[in-house]
Amino acid sequence: MAIDRTPVLKRCRSLGMEPMYLGVNKKSRRRLTRTNRKVSEYGLQLREKQKAKFIYGVQEKPFRNLYEKAERMPGVVGENLMLLLEERLDNIIFRMGFARTRREARQVVSHRHVLVNGKVVNIPSYRVSAGDKIEIKEKSKSLQRFKDIVEANGQVTVPAWLSASSESLSGEVLQLPLREQIDVPVNETLIVELYSK
Repeated sequence: MAIDRTPVLKRCRSLGMEPMYLGVNKKSRRRLTRTNRKVSEYGLQLREKQKAKFIYGVQEKPFRNLYEKAERMPGVVGENLMLLLEERLDNIIFRMGFARTRREARQVVSHRHVLVNGKVVNIPSYRVSAGDKIEIKEKSKSLQRFKDIVEANGQVTVPAWLSASSESLSGEVLQLPLREQIDVPVNETLIVELYSK
């Protein structure tokens, strides 16, 4: 499995985005200086794709597969792509506040701490559906790690399309999100333009 070990703040700086979208509360004092460098249309499209991949922690081949799946779905391709990324189990764990970052959510899932509808799921890319009940295993709830996460994520707001309880470390997917409900700074139309060349 490929792992992206790029320093988070450095990558955020190069992509021109805030680290808070990744769940990181740090701020970089450095500024990216690109004096008089004009970015081409291809460069803008590539940056949007890299931004989406970096935010959701997806490598190139799975991202391409998601794009092809989004093309086959009815509706707008860009919106379908964003919905497929948002429906990933590691993202849902992050959105519910059971992990501080998406990387930590990925680790929580792959270490078999998560139950989906009463069954252990250890695949971070697992697609959840509306009505799925997601919870942390009873045995894992007593771990210091989850106590620290609940303490750190006390003020995190859960999106309207999810319900979550930080006391019982469980939640439910009420409905699948609409594009307006996804607060990620990605222009998906540029990604579609890039892949449709």
